[in-house]
Amino acid sequence: MGEDGGTYEGTITVSIDPSSIPNFGGKPDPQPEGPAGPVIPDQDLVKQLLDQMELKYVVDEEGDLAAPWEKFRTYFMFRGEGDQQVFSVRTFYDRPHQIEDKPQLLEAVDDWNRRTLWPKVYSHTHDDGTVRFIGEAQMLVGTGVSLEHFVSSTVSWVRAAIEFDRWFVEQFGLEKDVDSASDDEKPDDDS
Repeated sequence: MGEDGGTYEGTITVSIDPSSIPNFGGKPDPQPEGPAGPVIPDQDLVKQLLDQMELKYVVDEEGDLAAPWEKFRTYFMFRGEGDQQVFSVRTFYDRPHQIEDKPQLLEAVDDWNRRTLWPKVYSHTHDDGTVRFIGEAQMLVGTGVSLEHFVSSTVSWVRAAIEFDRWFVEQFGLEKDVDSASDDEKPDDDS
């Protein structure tokens, strides 16, 4: 995703209690065990969290973590340095839409953005004229954050990314995609 990713020097490696991470099946929200003070999250912590959420992931050629689903992929990225470091969860929705439909699509996305905290979704028009969506949530982590806040936010952002895809399918009556939307709860095995 970018060249400025990487881990922060001196990060704390912590372990998350595996039984505390929900797997989108109705388990309680995570209650991680770890240091009482702030931690500076890094990619290894995100990998532990994804493993414990039973989500498959890959590391792309730029070093970013990505969890692929059938109709979208979610990236977990660190940008910036020092106390300005930001953790971003960015989801690229692969379903293409026609440019003629953009006003209607934007109206729906505006409604989503008004009613929800995350992900904030915006459109991107590609050179071929197709419109796709990107959802994003960010957290400033360079000064340290509570482990519990980091874990619960990341889990919530992943859930919300999945929920946006379901909501969008329902809003636009994409009947052929409704059956596959339930499959989106599990990462795509073909990645």
